[in-house]
Amino acid sequence: METTLLRPVSIKLEQGEHDRLKSLADTRHRKPHFLMKEAIRQYLDREEARESFKQEALASWRAYQETGQHLTGAEVANWLDTWGTDQEKAIPACHD
Repeated sequence: METTLLRPVSIKLEQGEHDRLKSLADTRHRKPHFLMKEAIRQYLDREEARESFKQEALASWRAYQETGQHLTGAEVANWLDTWGTDQEKAIPACHD
């Protein structure tokens, strides 16, 4: 069985933020700690996904600069229009 080591973290909030957190926690019948952990988890998930998207876009741009291979916006739009239909098509081949 894997044991997760929990690390204590201290955070300083302005009084208004603290009051809002406490009020929301009370409304949701949760502890403020639970809401803070959930907010941090969601933030990390979102920012990691954003960074992954950015890195993928940069890699695509580098590949385009090296090869010139691409699809036009119209080609992609036409392909996407077939998604979920009986005439769904495979992704078009890239070209110069």
